[in-house]
Amino acid sequence: MAGKSNFGSPNDRPPTYDGSDRKSRGKGLLAARPILTWGLAAIAGLMLIALLAGWLYVQTLYRGMPGLPTNEQLWAKGREQAIEFVDMEGETIAIRGPRYGRAVRVEELPPHVAQAFIAAEDKRFYEHNGADTQAIIRAAWANFTSGKTVSGASTITQQLIKNLVLTPEQTLRRKAQEVRLARQLEERLSKDEILELYLNRIYFGAGFYGLGAASRFYFGKAPEELTVSEASLLATLPQAPSRLALTNNLSDAKQRQAYVLREMVNAGFLSERQASAAAAEEVDLEEPPARDPQFGYALDAATERVNEILPSLPGDLVVTLTIDADMQARIDEVFSRRMAEEGAAQDAAQAAGILMDTEGRILAMYGGVDYTENQFNRATQARRQPGSAFKPFVYATAIRQGLTPYDVRRDQPVTIDGWSPQNYSRVYSGPMTLAEALQDSINTIAAQLGQDVGEENIISLIKSFGISGEFQPFPSIALGSQGISLRDMTRAYGVFMTGGKRIDPYIVERISNSRGDILYERPSYDASQVYPRRDAETMVAMLERVITDGTGKRARLDGWQVAGKTGTSQESRDAWFVGFSAVRVGGVWVGNDDDTPMARVTGGGLPASLWHDMMAIAHEDLEPEALAGAGSLVTLSPQTRRRISFYRDVGNAFAGTRNN
Repeated sequence: MAGKSNFGSPNDRPPTYDGSDRKSRGKGLLAARPILTWGLAAIAGLMLIALLAGWLYVQTLYRGMPGLPTNEQLWAKGREQAIEFVDMEGETIAIRGPRYGRAVRVEELPPHVAQAFIAAEDKRFYEHNGADTQAIIRAAWANFTSGKTVSGASTITQQLIKNLVLTPEQTLRRKAQEVRLARQLEERLSKDEILELYLNRIYFGAGFYGLGAASRFYFGKAPEELTVSEASLLATLPQAPSRLALTNNLSDAKQRQAYVLREMVNAGFLSERQASAAAAEEVDLEEPPARDPQFGYALDAATERVNEILPSLPGDLVVTLTIDADMQARIDEVFSRRMAEEGAAQDAAQAAGILMDTEGRILAMYGGVDYTENQFNRATQARRQPGSAFKPFVYATAIRQGLTPYDVRRDQPVTIDGWSPQNYSRVYSGPMTLAEALQDSINTIAAQLGQDVGEENIISLIKSFGISGEFQPFPSIALGSQGISLRDMTRAYGVFMTGGKRIDPYIVERISNSRGDILYERPSYDASQVYPRRDAETMVAMLERVITDGTGKRARLDGWQVAGKTGTSQESRDAWFVGFSAVRVGGVWVGNDDDTPMARVTGGGLPASLWHDMMAIAHEDLEPEALAGAGSLVTLSPQTRRRISFYRDVGNAFAGTRNN
């Protein structure tokens, strides 16, 4: 058909596309785009808010976080006041307060000691930066899956921060602060320094802080001597120090030890055989040192002195005493036994004793019969009447003024300003030398001599010898009527022992902290010459006669030259013996706290016996030394004494005529 289109009828032509569908779809997309935009904006806003909230929350975790203390503060922080008293050999005598060990150095320890603690507490100690991220993730997952806290992740560094810087509360905030501070500490200190700080500050139960204390008091040895078995046992304690304290729960500690040894094997620190041997090793715990409570008197005196030396005390002190612990214990024993027997029989309830060397070191101090009952120290705090034990100072004043042991005075009734002293025997012996009068403790001659030399001069002399207190220039001072402490009396006798040099008693040799830093050390210096050497030797000769021939015979000491003097106050309220050898000076007092009379106790009786007991112990391991001046007196015949007395009376008579 001509003219026909190849497409057929118009109805068969394909539809023409005019773009109307595209426009409609575009309108739909344009309508949906604001919703998407706003949705994305909302999500972004929420994420931003969440991030901001998270940032703010994180900031709250660290708000109020304490700063990291200085290294010195980390060693001292949180310590309760504690004093460890040691003797001159460094052996512990006693500890007051918590037991802080002396500092240990990691490099001085056997490797297995530090390894035991690392295996038990922080296996990746040398790998992390203060907080172990792997361990934190493991612990968090274990706690999440179990629904409760079953695992921790504290490193050794974190434990230090927790114990020394932060509070013990279990919160996310405290944990976050712990992690941050631990990492700060790792930036400041080396790994070994942190481990050293940890070992010295950790609590080991039973009142022990630090490896040094735990090692010494659990096993009786220094940390450097710990075996693998002992070290692994100690490494069980930081986790539960009270529950696993070896003195209370050794069986559970042994179970925990098996874990520590297994971890040491896993870390390559030990072989299986070494671990098995350590687990099987029998461990003997050290018995706490049994110290007599009488040590308390010396410790109180030392503590008082420490407070004078260091008004502001650090938390831990190691105080080296002059006390000889073995000697102190033995003297305590013999004093207590004799007082329980002879003292009780003679109505003497109390006693005191003190022992010094030529340098003034207090080697032993007995402050009373029972420290647990009464802490009043009768050796240092009591001021009692010394009676005739004071007479040597009267005679020393006379010798200083030019008199000699051979000068004669008459033992006869005498009255001075209404005061009439009497001899203990109530008899009078007539003319006698000063040496004899001191030897037999004649009161009338001492009283006359006091008037001859002058009370003020006597007081001046005893002050120079180191006797403290206020004294009145009464005539009765010549017979020891005014109170003096036993320590002062003993130090004053020391002037005769040392050839006229004053003794300054001391009980504290050195003060340091547990790290070994010396805070005080008694300075050495030349003792003051307060009395002429020749006169001191003269006094020694006279005082020796008191023991060889006079009232102090009970004080004789085999193999040694000794000198001293007895003393008894009115009605036997006080009885004394003070004396010395060439190397030791000691004093003893016996009496009652309420000042009641004893049953006729004299200085030559119970006190002289106690003095002998004390000095026998003090000289046990010493080679005898000559006492300068001892044995130098000449014994005068009665005829010579009478002749000297006659000529002296004639001389005095002529002197009186000239004065008239």
